[in-house]
Amino acid sequence: MREIVDGIFGWSWFSEPHGYDFNGWFVRHPTGNLCIDPVEPPPDALDVLARETVARIIVTNRNHGRGANLVRERTGAGIFIHPDDAPYARAQGLLIDGAIVGGETVGPFRVLGVPGKSPGEIALHWPERRLLVVGDAVVGSPPGKLSTLREKVIDDVGLLRTSLRALLPLDLDTILTGDGAPILRDAGAALRALVATFP
Repeated sequence: MREIVDGIFGWSWFSEPHGYDFNGWFVRHPTGNLCIDPVEPPPDALDVLARETVARIIVTNRNHGRGANLVRERTGAGIFIHPDDAPYARAQGLLIDGAIVGGETVGPFRVLGVPGKSPGEIALHWPERRLLVVGDAVVGSPPGKLSTLREKVIDDVGLLRTSLRALLPLDLDTILTGDGAPILRDAGAALRALVATFP
């Protein structure tokens, strides 16, 4: 686990089929520490999560249950996911404790609905830090740029593009991606460059 930006730590494992890292995030915050889309943590990272305590585990979409059950078991934190993605995630074995929807606030983040890849996809926006955490709405690939997943794994390509266009007014410097390399500077420009490729 390493500190990616001040107070936010990440760990990853490399997906051979995809050709990039899958990332999990731990956010320290006075209102309660958060774990977001945790890939299975190595033992030392799991020890850190248990020692520092986790208030909530946030899963941004139906495919990012990943190591959430393990973190839940070790830390006692509840797992939260959008209701529209909960049935699929539950069928995959995710132990869900509550719902999270667009418009809510969790810790320092404002929850944004970004449906398209799946109906319940969310992103987490920290306005004061100019920072956005995304799951599968965009991918940090190739490094330094943003892309979307292959169309065959996206439920509604048009809706996803609409969701991403709706993010353009955000003042963003950092995007922490669930898949691929995070964008640590000028993330808004990377998002605009991606959206400019849409028909």
